[in-house]
Amino acid sequence: MPNLTFYISENHGDKFKNLDDFTHKCSVLCCDILGAEPKNIHIIFVYVKAGCGQPVCAELFYRLTALRTHEVMENFMRQLDFATQQVSGLTTRIRCFGYPAEHIFARN
Repeated sequence: MPNLTFYISENHGDKFKNLDDFTHKCSVLCCDILGAEPKNIHIIFVYVKAGCGQPVCAELFYRLTALRTHEVMENFMRQLDFATQQVSGLTTRIRCFGYPAEHIFARN
């Protein structure tokens, strides 16, 4: 963990030309700001038929730790929004969901 998923409107998918570079930037944010281990980061992109709202939605699921304070998460969201705007020119709806370690069950 963390798991970062981007839901991108099919109508705006062409704005994300270099997903490798963007994935790297997002991974660095997870490491540098959230203190995540690179081997634990999972980033995916899902293209969707958008109904309404922003053309890009990002959801982060992460393990709660003492390090990941409100201020840290605000900084992460600010930096993720900046990185997304740099790559695509689009504003992203960002939501972060933290879970206590004892309530996370995972495999692989």
